[in-house]
Amino acid sequence: MDQPTKHNLSALDAGLIGTVLLLVLGGAIGLFGSNSLAGATQVAMMMTGFLAALVGLKNGISWNELEASIVRSTARTSGSIIIFLSIGALIGVMMLSGAVPTLLYVGMKLLSPQWFYPTCCLICALVAMCIGSSWTTAATIGVALVGVALGFSLSPAITAGAVVSGAYFGDKMSPLSETTNLAPAIAGSELFSHIRHMSWVSIPSFIAALVLFFAVSLGSGPDAARESQVDSFLAALEGAYDIAWFNLIPVILLLVLAVKKVPAYLAITSATIVAIGLALVTQMPVITQFMALRELEGATALGRAIWISLYDGFAIHTGNEQVDSLLSRGGMQSMVNMVWLVLASMMMTGVLERIGFIDLLMRALSRLISSTGSLIATTMGTSLGVNVLTGDQYLSIVLPGQMWKAEYRRRGLASKNLSRTLEDGGTITSPLIPWNACGVYMAGTLQVATLAYLPFCFFNLINPLMALAYGFLGIRIARLSDDERAALQGRDSSPMHGQESAFAGR
Repeated sequence: MDQPTKHNLSALDAGLIGTVLLLVLGGAIGLFGSNSLAGATQVAMMMTGFLAALVGLKNGISWNELEASIVRSTARTSGSIIIFLSIGALIGVMMLSGAVPTLLYVGMKLLSPQWFYPTCCLICALVAMCIGSSWTTAATIGVALVGVALGFSLSPAITAGAVVSGAYFGDKMSPLSETTNLAPAIAGSELFSHIRHMSWVSIPSFIAALVLFFAVSLGSGPDAARESQVDSFLAALEGAYDIAWFNLIPVILLLVLAVKKVPAYLAITSATIVAIGLALVTQMPVITQFMALRELEGATALGRAIWISLYDGFAIHTGNEQVDSLLSRGGMQSMVNMVWLVLASMMMTGVLERIGFIDLLMRALSRLISSTGSLIATTMGTSLGVNVLTGDQYLSIVLPGQMWKAEYRRRGLASKNLSRTLEDGGTITSPLIPWNACGVYMAGTLQVATLAYLPFCFFNLINPLMALAYGFLGIRIARLSDDERAALQGRDSSPMHGQESAFAGR
């Protein structure tokens, strides 16, 4: 296949597109606030993509080329979209089967409101470190903790911030994590050396986040009204469900499959099927009430009830409005708006990539480098920029990693500096962007808007700032040894080196 012809994008064109992007997206968020993701942001992205496409057509790029780039960009998110929908189905049947209600019950029995936020953060960090997945952690433990917070009359936004903070710290420190393996693979460093090097920034950042969560928790001590509400919450759960340890089997199965690195869709769907079977055996009164609420009758009512919980979510009436609101959720339908957001983002990204906007932006950033600190700052800024423009955390590691790899070598910096910086600027910031796949996922799963939980993602906010400080102050910046310099020079001069690189990039 012939390579598409490249056309230069002028500074005027790039400035126009950048201005429109900021004004339209900023306007959507300013006008609609946290509700902007219900459609305003999607429209803004597609209109920006349309304008960028007109610029591309003006510059001689055919619509077929632009459309092909949109298709390629969208294809990158197909796996995430399938996971979004499957998580929606899982949440619906985990409500039906009693898995989440049992987690809520146990959590409210064991956790204290006084230390709830730091405990949430720590629990999610440990789980994510064990399984290597921030998404799975949020979909299981995270969902339950947000529910417990509502039971304690605590802030769901702060709780979601604690969940995201803990989940991303644990994911980042886990050798089982995809991004933790991807960053050193792109940068050319070794996995465990990469994790050790990250720990010098991530562990102090996590400790600082825990201190802030403790500070936020100081005003959440025992309260008679809160204790009465908790008792009412627990009574509603006990009255509606058969609360027992075996209700947690789908959650345990999902965590075990995640540890064994089973592909996410297979693991989630397996847990969904097990949850359906468990519901039919242990929670028939709940299913019967659900059928009555949906006005389902006849021989097919049971099958239709299960089917509806998968695609349209679960609903219950316990007599406690707070419990009903918390448990009546899930279904693939609940994730459709998030899928729309991802598709709109990828439409815009595909056009921006093809007309050369992203490439021009990254080349302009290279002029800002004058020191090790500015190199690290520019790398992080590039990763953040790719997160904002493409909505894809993997690209925020891959593109800047490929772009800055040679510059780190030229300055005598060990590759683990680059791999750490890619995670500090890319992985960590991804759930803070409303249209990024990670931000979309966390908002949809935890039912808290990205902009609502963002101020409380203390780890995700502190870690990049601490990484910048380390870079400019020269703290824990690893240099290449003489032997490493010689080995890299020998490999770069090898006639096979270019072929190996080309193959590795496919």
